[in-house]
Formats: sequence, C-alpha cells, structure tokens
Amino acid sequence: MAGDTLISAHFVDYLLIAIYFAFVLGIGVVARRNVSDSVDFFLSGRSLPAWVTGLAFISANLGAVEIMGMSANGAQYGLPAVHYFWVGAIPAMLFLGVVMMPFYYGSKVRSVPEFMLRRFGTGAHLVNAISFAVAQLLIAGINLYLLGSIIQALLGWNLTLALVVAAVIVLSYITLGGLSAAIYNEVLQFFVIVAALLPLTLIGLNRVGGWDGLKAGITEAAGKGDAPSAAEQLNSWPGTALTGFDSELLSVIGIVFGLGFVLSFGYWTTNFVEVQRAMATNSISAARKTPIIGAFPKILIPFITILPGMIAAVLVSDIARTKAGETVAGGADGTVKYNDSLILLMRDVLPNGLLGVAIAGLLAAFMAGMAANISAFNTVLSFDLWERYVVKDRSD
Repeated sequence: MAGDTLISAHFVDYLLIAIYFAFVLGIGVVARRNVSDSVDFFLSGRSLPAWVTGLAFISANLGAVEIMGMSANGAQYGLPAVHYFWVGAIPAMLFLGVVMMPFYYGSKVRSVPEFMLRRFGTGAHLVNAISFAVAQLLIAGINLYLLGSIIQALLGWNLTLALVVAAVIVLSYITLGGLSAAIYNEVLQFFVIVAALLPLTLIGLNRVGGWDGLKAGITEAAGKGDAPSAAEQLNSWPGTALTGFDSELLSVIGIVFGLGFVLSFGYWTTNFVEVQRAMATNSISAARKTPIIGAFPKILIPFITILPGMIAAVLVSDIARTKAGETVAGGADGTVKYNDSLILLMRDVLPNGLLGVAIAGLLAAFMAGMAANISAFNTVLSFDLWERYVVKDRSD
C-alpha cells in the first residue's frame, strides 16, 4: 500500500525510472550469452578492457555509505569530509594498481581469499573467506534496507514490497549474466549517478548564491546546536570536528595515518569487492590500470556528494533546523536526519524530469553497491568455501 511520500513525483519521473530498470535487466539478458563456465560467470572470462573495469571499480563503491553517508557528512561537518576521498582512498587505490595487482592478477587466483591460501595457508584462507562472506551479506543488507527505505520515501511503497522489488531486480541481472552483467550495469550506473547528482549540485549551488553564498550561509548558522564553527566547516584541515580530537596536531596525525594509511590501505588493497573488478580484465596491464583509472573520477566525487550535503544544510530548512539541534518530523525514517540531506535537497530544487533522473541515480547507487557485494560474495562462497571445503573434486 502506498503511503506518504517525501517527494511528489510525476508520470515523467516514473517513466524515466522504468526505462532505467529496463536497461538494467536488458544488460543482464545480453551478458547471459557470454557465460559458458565458472570463470565467465564469476570473473567475466578475464576479458574486459581497463576503462570498463575502471568505471565499475568506482561505481561498485558508490553505495549507501558513499552517496547518502557522505552527503550527510557534508551537511554535518562540511569540507573535512573530503578526507574520506582524497586521503582515505586515492593513495591506496594507486598503491593497489601499481604494487598489489601484479601479485593478484599474475598469480591467476580467482579471489583475494584464494591468494591468502597460496601465500599463508588454509587457516588464513578460511578466516579471510568466512569473514569476507559474512561482511558482504551484512553490507548488502544495509544497502538493500536503505534502498527499500528510499523507494518507500520517494514512491510511497510499503517497505516490504520495496525490499522485494529491489532484491529481485538485482538478483535477476546478477543471476542472468554474472559478473559481466554486474560490471556493465555498474558502468551504466556510474553515468546515471553523475547525471543525477551533478545537476543537483549545480542548481543547488546557484540557488544558494554560489560558493560565496554557501560560505555566508554556513557562517551564519555555525555554532548552533551541534554545528561546528564556520572555520571547521569551511577548511578541510585540521578536521577536529570530524576526528573528535581537541588537538589540531592529533587530528592531522589521525587523518593522515589512521584514515590515510591503516584504514585506507587495509580496505582498498584487500577488499575483493573492488579487486574483483580489476581481476576481470584481459591483461595484467589492464588490471593495474583499473584502480588508477578509477582514481581520476574518485577525485571529483566529493563535489557531487559532500558539496550537496553542505548546500542542503543551508538551503533546506529541515536540515538547517536539525543542525541547530531541533527535532524535525518528516524524514525517511519519520524524523529528519543528516542522511535525509540529499533527498530533501532533491525535493526542494529539482523540477520534474530531472527529479526522475535523480531518483534513478539514487536507485543506481544502491543497486551498484548491493550488486558488487553480492557478486563478490557469490565468488568467494562458490570457489573458496563450497568448492574447497564442501563438495570437493567436482567438475566445473
């Protein structure tokens, strides 16, 4: 049963969403023709060019946390949130391409846990495979729940119905075409996401009076409620509001070494969700280029995620009141939170038509993240757990 919606979508918006879903499923049907064995299904036959896997590499990471979470961080903290991208991602992505991919691709392993098996033995393999598989189910569940919540908030569908529809669509194209369907859909979803968020950013920035108007609005609202000072929101360093440290020195050390080295390198160089895209390439050279190609658009992602959040904190009265410490009713979960920043900005600034593109962009982001998690889970479950420990010595 339909309920109240945050956004008033019209026929043209629903039409654009339906066209997007048709393309998604169509890619799965087309990719099905090229699947003949397990390597085709789980690793695209190691046949894809670097530019395709490079875009998929980024799109696979543009899920719930990246889109909704980073816009929420932009609304709450301002510019320091760019460290998640420029410090916490780019260096490690370059390291993955230059240093780690020759090991992964050159060893001809089918997954990161399988590399752990060859390098460190059965114990490390089993721990890595099980922990990765469980983590992907949990992360995919978060993406699915948030996707269902967004569909409920935007279209008014019952949450259970929204969850089922979203899950069926993602499962359909992954099951039909395997990793190739997931990757080609991620390329499509990358462009849909940009087409959705770039106009939102530009229109919102124009509406708030440009960069000077944004700075003036943030300065005026600074210090109210839990809002950091204007200097903390408009300068990326030292990022004390983001880290929670009172000391500027400790804040910088935490960002550079904690985020930029420990967390970043641990994530980007070992996470099979991203590495799987590079392993699907047609050569070791293409495998090395994949994260490097992905690093270029990654640099620009803050401008279409964090900046809209900052704009929403000034332009959207509900987010501004929330930032000032008020409890405001009417968000996706009943009460307005920072996670609602992007949706409410869409509601306030986008005309119909562009609104449909924006909704499709949000759906694309959640579906790309969820599909990436599940396709990687399928590979690890099949190769590293089921084939090795449950049904041994079976044919492909």
